[in-house]
Amino acid sequence: MYGLLTTTKLRQKRFNPMKGSYCMFLAVIFFLSCGDRKSQKPDISNIAVKAEIQRFDRDYFAQDSNHLPEGLLKLQQQYPVFINDFTANILGAGIIGDSNKVLPVANRHFFTSYAAAYDQVKGRFSDLSATERSLQQAFQYVKAYFPAYKVPVFISYFGPFDGPGAAITENAIVIGLHLYAGADYPYYTSPEGQQLYPTYISRRFDKAYIPVNCIKAVEEDLFPDKSQGMALVDQMIEKGKYWWLAKQFLPDSPDSLITGFSKEQLDWCESNEGIIWNLMLQNDQIYTTDPSMIQNFIGEAPGTQGFPPAAPGNLGQWIGMKIVETYIDKNKATTPGQLMLLKPRTILESAKYKPR
Repeated sequence: MYGLLTTTKLRQKRFNPMKGSYCMFLAVIFFLSCGDRKSQKPDISNIAVKAEIQRFDRDYFAQDSNHLPEGLLKLQQQYPVFINDFTANILGAGIIGDSNKVLPVANRHFFTSYAAAYDQVKGRFSDLSATERSLQQAFQYVKAYFPAYKVPVFISYFGPFDGPGAAITENAIVIGLHLYAGADYPYYTSPEGQQLYPTYISRRFDKAYIPVNCIKAVEEDLFPDKSQGMALVDQMIEKGKYWWLAKQFLPDSPDSLITGFSKEQLDWCESNEGIIWNLMLQNDQIYTTDPSMIQNFIGEAPGTQGFPPAAPGNLGQWIGMKIVETYIDKNKATTPGQLMLLKPRTILESAKYKPR
């Protein structure tokens, strides 16, 4: 199996642009984001962000299959900030070098394995200008709230199918177009595809989710998730922070894109918010540290055990987001930088969350 270009967690092991200065960086963004927060969106009209997507996918599969080694060297010149991530983490064959005898074999195998699949969907990605506009606006908001954050370049690639749809390397945000081909793409509905991505996940494999997934990668770059091992309610709020922050970066995006819930699922949640919370309060289960109970409320799932079929999975993160929103309503001067550094119990106690 090919080595994968993973999400932020792996990037911190292999790539770490903030190594040695991470705490200082957090302190800087904390103070830069302080100040009175206006109720309206910040003015981003004078914030310059370049969000052009460099099309590695198109250039890679445009190579002459009879001259792949030469083509890879050309790509090295075109994409110097990504090529070694591609060869080492996606091909699993190390970096380009004269002594690397594994790379030519792995590169040919990857090319021949995915060329037909790419050819089948490349027309769906012929125009990414709307995605670029959405990315530009989203990262203008990122810069508005966190001026110290350096927006990297955007590079698209294609395959393998178990590779991520968005990930951060040291110098780029890479976008895996193989996870945005549309819910009707034959691979997603195939038995192999369904094993990797059941329908409740693959229904979101659309270009509209590219900006959202890129923003979520940035959020974990700014604020690595530390919720593992916490009690259920703390994990709910910690993870709810990310959805709340995504809404600040993507203020014009519907909640269905932020949460991944369908409109029907969101409507059900909004109509039953008080019931959901009261059921979770029974027997003090929100304070449990039992992994199986936590898993029932947090993470990808077709539904939530103990709730009607209309209830989506990941109800815990949705409730966590609502708790955060309640906190913000009562503490309007809180900036995104301040909110993300608050302990979840502080948010819970101040919010006094009591939905009807």
